[in-house]
Amino acid sequence: MIEFFKSIHPITAALIATIFTWLMTAAGAGLVFLFKKPKRAALDGMLGFTGGVMVAASFWSLLSPAIELSEKQYPTMPWMPAAVGFLIGALFLFALDKTMPHLHINFGEDQKEGVKNQFHKSTLLVLAITLHNIPEGLAVGVLFGAAGLGIDGATITGAIALAIGIGIQNFPEGFAVAMPLKRAGLSRSKSFMFGQLSAIVEPIAGVLGAALVIYMQPVLPYALAFAAGAMIYVVVEEVIPETQQDKYTDIAVLGFIGGFLVMMILDVALG
Repeated sequence: MIEFFKSIHPITAALIATIFTWLMTAAGAGLVFLFKKPKRAALDGMLGFTGGVMVAASFWSLLSPAIELSEKQYPTMPWMPAAVGFLIGALFLFALDKTMPHLHINFGEDQKEGVKNQFHKSTLLVLAITLHNIPEGLAVGVLFGAAGLGIDGATITGAIALAIGIGIQNFPEGFAVAMPLKRAGLSRSKSFMFGQLSAIVEPIAGVLGAALVIYMQPVLPYALAFAAGAMIYVVVEEVIPETQQDKYTDIAVLGFIGGFLVMMILDVALG
């Protein structure tokens, strides 16, 4: 598999990898056909796992290579590109969060965010996960682009590890969004369709991320840190609060620890 990804263009590799992460979301959403009503503890644990993977990926797969690259490109201020990119990534998601209508999983309709709207709850739930998936796809694409350029600190195996980690956490995420859609009144088929559709932005963001770093190589450390900042914003503003709305906070924390360990092991072992 590694040799295959090395043999193809980085943008193509990013597209294939993010299609995989999208399909993992679809597989998770497909569980809506098997379960009538999942336990809240399971959903909170899954969301916690998602947060752990995203935080670990932000450092091991994105910030660390960004800092390593910055030390060579900007020896007098090696911290600057990573810091600037991280901040801009967080502010970008902050702007989307304030303007894009959405409703977090486990939140009531009176807690919807973004510009005022009359969207149905199911639409807002899908938009929330779509917002969540943009930095994930971008992260995979940026890392494949960096690996394709032969940049120190970025490898094909590391990019594959990131895609696998994102794919693993997308599985429970697909389930976590499809079931609330079913509870909101949608049929199983529609819940599945909209649940998997929430991740269609990942291939789009992945291709854009890979193309950005390939054709604008000087922005690479900024792009890596940008993706990290965007992912951390999503975890702190969205994923963690979603797990704190009921009595299963400890399960969510254990899920977070498990997700962090899985992503860390993947990145260190493969990257």
